[in-house]
Amino acid sequence: MTDISPDFLAGLVGDARAGGVNGFVVGAVVADAGRVLLLRRRPDDFLGGLWEIPSGKVEEGETLLEALHRETVEETGLAVRQVDGYVGHFDYVGSGGGTTRQFNFAVTVERTGPVVLTEHDAHRWAQPTDLPPVSEAVRGLINY
Repeated sequence: MTDISPDFLAGLVGDARAGGVNGFVVGAVVADAGRVLLLRRRPDDFLGGLWEIPSGKVEEGETLLEALHRETVEETGLAVRQVDGYVGHFDYVGSGGGTTRQFNFAVTVERTGPVVLTEHDAHRWAQPTDLPPVSEAVRGLINY
């Protein structure tokens, strides 16, 4: 397991705040046998039909890693066994108009199925060379 220290995580958040970022999201790059888990946004959702990695908001009082574990289970039913490393971040304009930063981590899950969806309408284990429609930011994370 890669050691992601509390100081490293605090530095990520501190740098984001210093840059005017006011929203924090975590994303999980869940890989298995060379494939990555992608979830499709519901058609009636913001950016409907786009595929993404499991991700979600960091709640007040929650650390990045606590949110990563919680969001992965909530969105997929899969429990994170270990966090393998930090793979980068990207910023976007959130629904409230402010800048949100998504911190992304490579993870290993305890088991790869069944995937139980709560916020998306489909899932897919995709080869990095054969991705469905994803954002350029997500494409870059998958090919880290």
